[in-house]
Amino acid sequence: MNRAFGLATFSAFALATASGAFAQTPLTVAYFLEWPMPFQYGKVEGIYDEKLGVPVNWVAFDTGTAMSAAMAAGDVQIALSQGVPPFISAASAGQDLRVVGVAASYPENENCVVAARLEIDKDSVSELEGTRVALPVGSGAHYGFLQQMQYFGVDTGTMTIVDMAPAEGAVAFEQGDVDMACGWGGGLTRMKEHGNVLLSGAEKEQIGVLSSDLITTTSEFAIDQAELLANFMAVTEEMNAMWIAGDHRDVMLPVIAKDAGMDEGNAAAVIDNFQFPTAEEQLSETWLGGGVATYLDGVAQLFHELGRLPTVLPTYAGLIDPQPLQEVVQ
Repeated sequence: MNRAFGLATFSAFALATASGAFAQTPLTVAYFLEWPMPFQYGKVEGIYDEKLGVPVNWVAFDTGTAMSAAMAAGDVQIALSQGVPPFISAASAGQDLRVVGVAASYPENENCVVAARLEIDKDSVSELEGTRVALPVGSGAHYGFLQQMQYFGVDTGTMTIVDMAPAEGAVAFEQGDVDMACGWGGGLTRMKEHGNVLLSGAEKEQIGVLSSDLITTTSEFAIDQAELLANFMAVTEEMNAMWIAGDHRDVMLPVIAKDAGMDEGNAAAVIDNFQFPTAEEQLSETWLGGGVATYLDGVAQLFHELGRLPTVLPTYAGLIDPQPLQEVVQ
């Protein structure tokens, strides 16, 4: 009841202020194709534009690293959603970014697939040494790969890593150019047609391999446009709530699938494995209240030890800004 009232109040406020200077603020948001999420219904139907009182430009990216570069250039103000490693890489290099939310948790939607022709499963993983692996370097999928190989005791130094976005990796995997491929979304779905995963999402979580994307922005935007950012988060919360309720699925799924560049079947297979934490859940100890900071520190340290990250911050806790979501739940 409180959340529903808050969203209704927000809607009226946004429309009432649409003619002011606030409404003139340009807003460009980065997102992934083949990564279906509830916000895309609001994107296509113009709900964000209407409720924020500003035209929202949406730009698709292949990687979270490219999102960081666009924010550094001032071309993008919000990334929905960005992977953990790309965020860490940019922040460690001095880019002034902030985590303002958890876009989605998806232990089943980010994984590595071994070619069926190799007949390798979790009981024979050592046979992966010396193979070729396609993955987007510096991404969450890369981190998950390293964690899984560490868990199984596989020496990744013997493997050839080929830097490929998931869509490209899926093609190389299908053609037999690589023995293993890691990715997410539609790319992962296509990979699974030609191989098998070593660990399920639940099994990955049991060994500490988490998969989630963040909602990020620049500190400048978070400070200068705090009201606009909080309202953006409120609309995103509303879209998530519509999807989670279940009774809007038939209306939302076709729109989301088309915008994601997927057919409805594949989009459903991906989004049904997503979890969309509510604003209250995101503010809990599991996420922005402590869990995200611990996760960021752990990922950063691992990449530093592997020589993938020259420098790391003492802690990434200071880069988490819960204020926009706190405004949503008030």
